[in-house]
Amino acid sequence: MLRRSFIKVATLAAFAGALGFSGAALAADKVNVQLDWVVRGNHAMFFVGKEKGFFAKNDIDVAEIRKGSGSPDAMRLVGNENADFGFGDLPTLAVARSQNVPVVAVAAVNQHSPLGIISLAKTVKLTKPADLKGLTIGIHPAGSTYLFFKGFLAANGLTEKDMTLNSVSPPYESYLLLGRVQTVVGYVDAEVPELEAKAGGPGSLSIMMGADHGWKAYGSGLFTSEKMIKDKPDVVARFVKAYREAFDYVAAHPEEAAEITAKAAPGYADKKDVLLAQINADIASTFTSSDTKEHGLGWMTKTQWEETLKTLTDQGVLKTALSADDVFTDKFLAKE
Repeated sequence: MLRRSFIKVATLAAFAGALGFSGAALAADKVNVQLDWVVRGNHAMFFVGKEKGFFAKNDIDVAEIRKGSGSPDAMRLVGNENADFGFGDLPTLAVARSQNVPVVAVAAVNQHSPLGIISLAKTVKLTKPADLKGLTIGIHPAGSTYLFFKGFLAANGLTEKDMTLNSVSPPYESYLLLGRVQTVVGYVDAEVPELEAKAGGPGSLSIMMGADHGWKAYGSGLFTSEKMIKDKPDVVARFVKAYREAFDYVAAHPEEAAEITAKAAPGYADKKDVLLAQINADIASTFTSSDTKEHGLGWMTKTQWEETLKTLTDQGVLKTALSADDVFTDKFLAKE
């Protein structure tokens, strides 16, 4: 009886080996993630996904989550296969695609753009785009904020000659607080919570959102390379599935998500409150839409992408014609 059992086990082991089911083959797929900037609240999904086991459950090992230096750089790094997945501004991804950077959006975190123009309320109150005339604007001359700013001006019949532009580098908010500029371009889910705290709390800022004035586009989201989609579609599918599970958890448990992120990200131990404010800003204004209510967080549609591309083209930001199919895929979004 013992001999028969031994033969049976040996036979099964040989069969499994023939099929390639070795311990190595069953190991989780290791991937690296490239962020667009330093850690912010909308990056929490990566840290929560690791801590709460969503990636592990889907046989994904997130080896590194790397801070970045802007969306364009993040897209080039992923397109060049220096990282497997990235996070960044999706309109900037469209521009990158027009420049032959081989990246594709696989989930939209911000259904509406979180970009806006910000001033100190005690100095300048912004109620309409024309209020920018004659002001000194702090703007980083590259990346997603400048791309947005150019489109915002075009959408509202303004040009850079209507105002004075001062080149600024991060942290942008310091220029506003020091009175070196009257307004800055920034993200309501990034710069605003920390800036508001330093400026005097709720009501201390005047914010004019691009989404309310002609900037009809997705915000930031998850992307990967064309090569990953072609060569490792199963890894992409499992990563997106785990990411969306983590996304649901972040939206349902923002305080815990902020705590997890603060503990996991180097140098962020004392920044839980800022991260929480950033997450709550997105929950309040950008995470959801009629599409996500029907299909879940992270959803993207061809119709919305076509509107995003039309906005970029009409406002002179996108110089090369693209179709929605060039910049995104929804095949990894369908839930089982």
